[in-house]
Amino acid sequence: MASPVLVGSVTVLVSIIAVFIAYNANQGLPFVPTYDVKAELPSGNKLVAGNEVRVGGFRVGVVEKLKPKIVEVKGRDKAVAEISMKLDKTVEPLARDTTIQVRPRSALGLKYVELTPGRSKRSYKAGDTLPLKSASEPLELEDVLATFDDRTRVRGREAIEGFGDAFAGRGASLNSAIGALNPFFRSLEPVMRTLSDPETGLDQFFVQLGRTVGQVAPVAREQGELFANMATTFGALSRDPAALRATIEKSAGTLDTGTRSLRAQRPFLTDFADLSRRLVPAVNELPRSLPAINRAFEAGIPVLPRTVGFNRRVEGALGELGDLFENPNTLLTIRDLRATLRVTRPALEFVAPYQTVCSYWNYFIHALGEHWSQTSPTGGTVQNQGLKLVNPVQPNTLANTESSRPWDVPPGVDPVGARAGGLPLGRLYPTFYRTAIDAQGNADCETGQVGYIKGPFDLKNRYGPGTLPNGTPTGGNFSVTGSDFPILSGGTYKSRELGLNNLKDVDKLR
Repeated sequence: MASPVLVGSVTVLVSIIAVFIAYNANQGLPFVPTYDVKAELPSGNKLVAGNEVRVGGFRVGVVEKLKPKIVEVKGRDKAVAEISMKLDKTVEPLARDTTIQVRPRSALGLKYVELTPGRSKRSYKAGDTLPLKSASEPLELEDVLATFDDRTRVRGREAIEGFGDAFAGRGASLNSAIGALNPFFRSLEPVMRTLSDPETGLDQFFVQLGRTVGQVAPVAREQGELFANMATTFGALSRDPAALRATIEKSAGTLDTGTRSLRAQRPFLTDFADLSRRLVPAVNELPRSLPAINRAFEAGIPVLPRTVGFNRRVEGALGELGDLFENPNTLLTIRDLRATLRVTRPALEFVAPYQTVCSYWNYFIHALGEHWSQTSPTGGTVQNQGLKLVNPVQPNTLANTESSRPWDVPPGVDPVGARAGGLPLGRLYPTFYRTAIDAQGNADCETGQVGYIKGPFDLKNRYGPGTLPNGTPTGGNFSVTGSDFPILSGGTYKSRELGLNNLKDVDKLR
């Protein structure tokens, strides 16, 4: 120890050893036994060799090295990071359900590996690898900040700097403000308790406020003009303080009178609210019906002045009608009319579909007039001449007054185009009582819908098909005597246009 050289040499050696140990501390102390395991991580981003491995916040080892690795995940190859860890013997062995996660150690990007030991009875031996399913990848701060665009990040940085400058060096002032807020919070507590009570309905307030804003948004420009005009009005009011003061003085009496008046108006307001609810269907109908009503008014306004003269002319008729009502025979007539309606109702119910669904009367009377108005060059009408000028050589012809059977064509002869002696042959076709509806009320307007069928369609003809011994047709070969054809013909052109497909549709059309 007396030799300075020996003391210096020992000191230098100890310093070198201390530096060596300190330099390699991140790789583990020499001559210290370790528990070495590996782990597969989804990503080794910003993780480097020498990073700490912690359990419960305590350092239990270091990351020795990292390398990329290809593993199969759900049938597809995936690149992961495999790390080798040198752990203290105190954590040996790790259970099989141990989880691993890379967590940030600082905002500057420094990382560490966190192990969460499991409770499984099975454990990892030295050299084993924790599989990828035991690892999880936390959300990075950079990922959160990347959700904002450049402009938002710049504004956020400026806001943080502004808040920092606002609070810098104002600790005493903040303490004073917090102390002054204490009475405010004591008074705020019952207010917040009332607002949080479900009976207050504060949640509905914001819902209705949102709806109100949505309804007001389309007229935002008009609202802006309204407030501008109100500002002008308030400016005009403020120019005469004396008149404004007098108005305010009289407002108290006005409000008292209004309160008493509103109390008397409650029944009216109740009835008005009920009337408003009843008018809702009519108001909903107005957008559709109002154009038609406007057109009616446009047509009626010029006509209305002329109704004065019309009413004067109708005055005599109304007087006669009044005399009719006062006549005792009128009541007897009405009673007889009721009896007549009761008796004729079955017939009317039977006949009504022919007119309401098929409009047979209009078709019949119009066509009949046109038919009889056509004159023949040989004298008389086409109707009369058609009956006189039928085939005279056909047996049982309509022109013969001695026929014994209906006129007919021979069996096996097509009635369409059948001729004899150069003239067409006729056949029996008496379908006078066609149907209008079927049993279910469906439109079955056969007249003018189906044309002429070849036949035979016999339901009441007593003569069968064939020929007499002298070769005369029997009168039943191609005769058509049935009135209800076995088809559903539907409505006429006009009834289909009006949507009358069933007898029930007549009531809807009214």
